[in-house]
Order: sequence, then structure tokens, then C-alpha cells
Amino acid sequence: MRTLIFRTAAPYLSSLMLLFSVFVLLRGHNEPGGGFIGGLIAASAFAILGIAYGAPAVRRAMFFHPMAISGFGLFLSALSGLLSYAFRVPFLTGLWTSVHILGVEVDFSTVMFFDIGVYLVVVGSITSIALALEEREDG
Repeated sequence: MRTLIFRTAAPYLSSLMLLFSVFVLLRGHNEPGGGFIGGLIAASAFAILGIAYGAPAVRRAMFFHPMAISGFGLFLSALSGLLSYAFRVPFLTGLWTSVHILGVEVDFSTVMFFDIGVYLVVVGSITSIALALEEREDG
């Protein structure tokens, strides 16, 4: 399915899907969505690029190995849970703080970092599986 039309449209479609996955990720702890669904959308974007250009092209385009992304996401999720022990509250209790950056108040929470970790785990693992399947199909 490597037609000219699909190869031309795939980068634009994948870019939109990645942007939408970040939107779904960031609105997830306030409304439906979150790290898991956003990660699935992002992994689907990489799978579309893999179908259009082949798995080696996607591996070259990704800066890190997909399983390294997944491992960092697991580390980030675990760290957001362990941070609650420092404040003597139960594991995975949500903690919030506000930071002033260039005169703008920015809210941070461990819930957001946990969602980002889940996002990275899903992106890394599903992309790794999809690329392995595409490489097997090509070879």
C-alpha cells in the first residue's frame, strides 16, 4: 500500500495525529482522555508512517529506540508515585504545585507526570510491536 497518494498524505496525517495525541494527553486528567488513549493515537501515527515508508525509515526518524521511550515512561510514572512518599502520603497520591515562569503561573501535578509516563510507555511499546510486525512483513 505504498501508493504515491498515501506516501504524500502520510506525513501530514501523522503530524496531525501526533498533535491530537498531545491534546488528548494534556486534557486527560480533567476530561475524558489521558496518557493511554493519547499514546495509542501517537503509536498509530508512527504505524501509518511505517506502512507508507517502511519500518527502517521510521526507526531512523525516531531519535530514541521505542523501548527506551517505554522504559523512561515507566521510570517517570514510578517517580511520580514515589514522590508522594517524600510528603508522607499514600503511594500515587496526587500532589500539586504552582510555579511562576516569565510572570505566568503554571500548575504542575504528579497526576500530569503519571499521565505523561503512561503516554510514553504506550507509545514506546505499541510502536515497537508495530515496527517489529512491519519489519517481519517486509522481510
